[in-house]
Amino acid sequence: MTTVLWFKRDLRVHDHPALARATACGDVIPLYVFEPEYWAEPDVSGRQFAFVRESVAELGTALSALGVPLVVRVGRVSDVLGSLPAFDRLISHEETGNAWTYARDRDVAAWCGAHSVVWEELAQSGVVRRLNGRDGWAKQRNAYLRQPVAADPKSLSGPSLLSDPVPDLVPHDHCPERQMGGRSAGEALLASFLETRGQTYRRDMSSPVTGEWSCSRLSPYLAFGCLSGREASQATAARQRVVKGTRTGWGGSLKSFQARLAWRDHFTQKLEDEPGLESHCLHRAYEGLRPRTPDSERLAAWEKGETGIPFVDACMRYLAATGWMNFRMRSMLMAVASYHLWLDWRVTGLHLARQFTDFEPGIHWPQVQMQSGTTGMNTVRIYNPVKQGRDQDPSGAFTRRWCPELVGVPDAHLQSPWTWEGAGSPLGRHYPMPIVDVVEAAREARQKVWAVRKGSAFRTEAARVVQKHASRKDPQGHFVNDRALGPRKARATPAKDTRQMGFDF
Repeated sequence: MTTVLWFKRDLRVHDHPALARATACGDVIPLYVFEPEYWAEPDVSGRQFAFVRESVAELGTALSALGVPLVVRVGRVSDVLGSLPAFDRLISHEETGNAWTYARDRDVAAWCGAHSVVWEELAQSGVVRRLNGRDGWAKQRNAYLRQPVAADPKSLSGPSLLSDPVPDLVPHDHCPERQMGGRSAGEALLASFLETRGQTYRRDMSSPVTGEWSCSRLSPYLAFGCLSGREASQATAARQRVVKGTRTGWGGSLKSFQARLAWRDHFTQKLEDEPGLESHCLHRAYEGLRPRTPDSERLAAWEKGETGIPFVDACMRYLAATGWMNFRMRSMLMAVASYHLWLDWRVTGLHLARQFTDFEPGIHWPQVQMQSGTTGMNTVRIYNPVKQGRDQDPSGAFTRRWCPELVGVPDAHLQSPWTWEGAGSPLGRHYPMPIVDVVEAAREARQKVWAVRKGSAFRTEAARVVQKHASRKDPQGHFVNDRALGPRKARATPAKDTRQMGFDF
């Protein structure tokens, strides 16, 4: 009988365990389904749709070269499965997605049960399904990373079926500097990062000015599976062996990159273990802390990059134009929305999800909550956006590029133009007055967040969160999740998560 290979967030043929398994079973129908209901969800956008469409097209070319064309259909997956020639096995990778994809998978499982189809779901990352607790998780994750990559098939056999034309399921959004989809672009970025761009990664990752070049920029290719996390980690490990012992900066930078690959799985595991993280606070005591209906004027100003806080506005405008942002600035944007503007993370998190071409629910929602102070186990991190601007854009070039209204503001006042004696010229005319007092808003937010942490009930719930979700330390005090391919033996010592949003991919 024939096997249907269902592609989801795994748009490649290299290191594809599900493809290797399907090939071993005989004839294969490779299938990708564009799902209109998914593309109507509030966390998706035109930039993501365009990236996926390009990636699916390149995947189709690769599969045709192996002998069987990719079947592209539009509709509900269960309906599409019912329209295919008879098959007895469905194979796919496990997916840690949003609530909609979780419900979709339950529907597919029900369809398979009703039609006597065996559905095999294989792991494609260090995320472990049905995990009982975090003790020992890093060991399991690292064991997967050390396994040889799945063998590429030399050829495929199976029926040749017609594909559907794919309509524009999402309105186009203007993102002129969006990264192009497809594995070849991801491979080129991985190679250039490991050979040249990544040398100053550790030093340059925190600034949007230097991070644009020195960060790997692999995030959308990892998010949609054009590259696998395992091949990225193993390629990095191979490069680490080459540069070992040199004093060129490579050693520290590659170690940092491996750490972020490990934290990518660590945070995705949180959503796998607790799917409701996209809708409820990890620590329930924070429910109701902020109004569920946000201040519409503040929200609109933040979304448009018109808060009157120059570095925040520059970063938001840059993100809108590129679909990418370095990790520290992602954290700052979320923190300013949650603390200074006092907006509920569920609303602002959806906006950022749509802005990120590399949106991946498993990373996004745990990080959104971490930067909003609702986890109960993380340090309350309230970024000072004025200081961040001065630290991460010391020349002011980035801020001036994206906020050209500030052309006449002296460098000394660029990140706080309201302190300039000539502020009346641009502020309130060409550029908005700040919608909040940065210092006072931070003070008030800190008091409100810390007030929730008082009492034994809070500590009891926090202990539960730590046991289920926190990272662990090894005997030397290192975070084991930072060691993607490290040999150290872990012990179950809970540790607070202190990493920032985005992981510099």
